[in-house]
Amino acid sequence: MAEQLRGKTVVITGASRGIGAAVAKRFAAEGADIAITARTLENHPTLPGSLNETADHCRLYGGHVEVIQADLANETSRMAIIPTAIEALGSVNILINNAAAAIYKSLDNYSLKHRRLMTEINVQAPLDLTQQVLPTMINNGQGWVVNLSSASKKHPPGPPYDLGGVRGVYGFYGATKAMLDRTTSALASELHGTGIRVNTVEPKAAVLSEGADVVVGKMLKPDQIESMEAMVESILYLATCGRDHTGKNEVSLDVIAHNNLTVMSLNGEEPHPGGTRP
Repeated sequence: MAEQLRGKTVVITGASRGIGAAVAKRFAAEGADIAITARTLENHPTLPGSLNETADHCRLYGGHVEVIQADLANETSRMAIIPTAIEALGSVNILINNAAAAIYKSLDNYSLKHRRLMTEINVQAPLDLTQQVLPTMINNGQGWVVNLSSASKKHPPGPPYDLGGVRGVYGFYGATKAMLDRTTSALASELHGTGIRVNTVEPKAAVLSEGADVVVGKMLKPDQIESMEAMVESILYLATCGRDHTGKNEVSLDVIAHNNLTVMSLNGEEPHPGGTRP
């Protein structure tokens, strides 16, 4: 059995499906006690996956699994996550801010309601949760915060501009991820010397979670997709990295290549057959 996280406690947001659920499964397999959170406790009306389904899988590895149903768009709801996790786990060593809202529309008709929702979930929630875990991490003399970012934050080259696929409609989503990157580097610089590492990581290619498959799956070629296992491997690296590996805006496949990592299956027992590819 894999043991990289034995004795560690972890909070993972957006863990009902997709990258969050995969991280929960791998981290549980690595021996961590985890608290998982999302809005979907039972089955979603249109997408597969739920918190209870993720929890049932993770409990097979024998560690503690705390299920916390919460809405990150709601300040009162999200502010209960970390206190509940600390009460259940004793402390939080690692925070994985994975959950995100992705509403793709052109900016000429992007409502204030949707802009506020995206900012609450993609920027305010990760910062709120990070602020809440800092006292226990500082007390422990170490901690890891990993924020999930996106290549959509990059400025489009041009003119002329190539707005094919989703490039013409993900501008505001990308803006929230750019803000997340900047708050991450700010936190890392302010906290350097405390033992707390704060980094972001984004997929180099698309990771076809259930939600992403619905939105962009039909637009992608096979060489534009990376394996879920590769994305999780890069997150695991950043959840165990050294004290001075902080303030980085990383890219999943680059993390794997630069550190000569083997992409393992989600059970942590054997290499993923496809490596960085599904």
